[in-house]
Amino acid sequence: MTSWFKQGVFQQIRKYKMLFFMILPGVIYLLINNYLPMFGVVIAFKEMNFAKGILGSDWVGFKNFEYLFKTDDAYIITRNTILYNIVFITLNLVIAVTLAILLNELKNRVFSRVYQSVVLLPYLISSVIVGYLVFSLLSMESGFMNKSILPLLGIEEIMWYNEPKYWPFILTLVKIWNSVGYLCIIYFAAVVGIDPEYYEAATIDGANKMQQIINITIPTITPIIIIMTLLQIGRIFYADFGLFYQVPLDSGALQPTTNVLDTYVYRALLKNGDFGMSSAAGLYQSAVGFVLIILSNYVVKKINPDNALF
Repeated sequence: MTSWFKQGVFQQIRKYKMLFFMILPGVIYLLINNYLPMFGVVIAFKEMNFAKGILGSDWVGFKNFEYLFKTDDAYIITRNTILYNIVFITLNLVIAVTLAILLNELKNRVFSRVYQSVVLLPYLISSVIVGYLVFSLLSMESGFMNKSILPLLGIEEIMWYNEPKYWPFILTLVKIWNSVGYLCIIYFAAVVGIDPEYYEAATIDGANKMQQIINITIPTITPIIIIMTLLQIGRIFYADFGLFYQVPLDSGALQPTTNVLDTYVYRALLKNGDFGMSSAAGLYQSAVGFVLIILSNYVVKKINPDNALF
């Protein structure tokens, strides 16, 4: 039995050896970039001392986790991280699916390609550049909003970088502008893959465009929507560092509404040099994300097993 199994395995390897060679670079990259660094998880339970090394540093158990969550800012950074991500996931889903359906309605290929590029372009822009683009709009001295838009509306100039109340809306708009294009292209590819015969049959039956979207397009791309949403839920305790640090330009006055787990850990690392605490935060984020994916997938599997991620 064992020899037969080994022989079958070797035959499969010889048969598909070129395919194995093709995936080899990706596997090597995955091991080096994603799995080898997992050894560093042990830092979360140690008081890091570079003179002693990782293994030689003193073991402190869950002390690093206590420091992270006993701080006065623990509630604020957790609240901000979760609420922002819930809003981002919801709005990105609705807007990306809508744009994908609208793009599919464009029959001119040239216009379709142009619009796809325009929608995707913000996703490719560095967060540093995005931060200065926002600054060019909101600057007190020369910003487009203060010097051109607000005077037309009869509103006095606003010191945007000193007013936390505006930033939940600003950050949400910037995030949607910056990231919705990526999801839109994914959903657009799914919409394009729908068999046109479905729409032809629906047209013969007298269904209008909205009815076709509701009864054909949305149900057909639902598995892709669920997969992308589950992946985003898994990162609900992660924040876009560039968005929350670069866009507000690290303004201290805005921290009540812009401080999230990632920026808090970064500032703590700069101030205290505490690698153990930052590693504890990263491990906490990963563990919670893993649990959330498992639970979300379990719920989806109970409702519709065919749409589950695994």
